Amino acid sequence: MSEALHWMDSFWLALALFFILEGVLPFASPSRWRRWFHQVMGMRDGQIRFFGLMSILLGLSILLLQ
Repeated sequence: MSEALHWMDSFWLALALFFILEGVLPFASPSRWRRWFHQVMGMRDGQIRFFGLMSILLGLSILLLQ
């Protein structure tokens, strides 16, 4: 298998896992998800950016540790 095909397989696998993980909480507990979503809507842009940055750094750290 060529390197490009292997990369694409990994990309689709990562995307599938992302959607699965994103769907677990709304499926398992819609009321809790809705409350969390309302809390996020009340946050300032800087707070949301901070959590986004932390998520990016965590993901990069996990990738680099492999």
